[in-house]
Amino acid sequence: MVNILFIGDVVGFSGLDYLNENLNYIEKKYNTQFIIVNGENICNGKGITEREANVLLELGTSVITTGNHIWDNWYAQRLLKSSDNVLRPYNYPSGNAGLGYKITTIPYTDIKIAVMQLQGRTFMYPIDCPFRAANKVINSINNNEVKIIVVDFHAEATSEKVSMGWYLDGRVSAVIGTHTHVQTADAQIFPQGTAYISDVGMTGPYNSVLGLKTDVSLNRIIYQTAHKYEPASENNKIAGVVIKVDENTGKSLSIESFIYPEFDRGV
Repeated sequence: MVNILFIGDVVGFSGLDYLNENLNYIEKKYNTQFIIVNGENICNGKGITEREANVLLELGTSVITTGNHIWDNWYAQRLLKSSDNVLRPYNYPSGNAGLGYKITTIPYTDIKIAVMQLQGRTFMYPIDCPFRAANKVINSINNNEVKIIVVDFHAEATSEKVSMGWYLDGRVSAVIGTHTHVQTADAQIFPQGTAYISDVGMTGPYNSVLGLKTDVSLNRIIYQTAHKYEPASENNKIAGVVIKVDENTGKSLSIESFIYPEFDRGV
């Protein structure tokens, strides 16, 4: 059995610092052997550069996933060209920098694992079909006799995420939703053994609007005009899931979501 830790979208430098301080505790608590982190919002909320990626990799992260905001930071292009540990959505048009999936081994074992990044299209950029893209990657991965496959599906619409979960049930180990920054309460194992959650949640400042300073967000909404993006920094938390996978079959046995530290819900 393999325990895989997936950390949800890290927002801003305060989120990265908090993860840096607490990831070792979480890793030990859940006895995890492989770590995936979504890092598309680390560099001031927009993209990720070599500096932030190196921090995550030094922490023990094996694969960094991203999403649509990876393209908002020009320096991320250099990172995508130089590192195969940082993924961008596979279903962007060919010719873009970077890779959409990676096959590697779980540290201190000979167990192969593939991590795939896809992006949805509903309420997002009209890019290539993520469902057909998933088929293409899975066919390629199967040729390498990889049993464990984890998919980061970066999408806006819950219906599209759930559809992807059912579409890939039994064909991948897990479909983990990212992008919306609010952890959902639907962590489950689908009938054919695929772990699923619509959104893993946000790692970063929770005194915010999805990581953005509240006054900036309110001005954007109330006045319907652009205001400079400024990440918040207070009340940081870490959102994630731990997936137990049978390394012989690639089927998931359980998925547990968490937010650390837990919310104080009062009386």
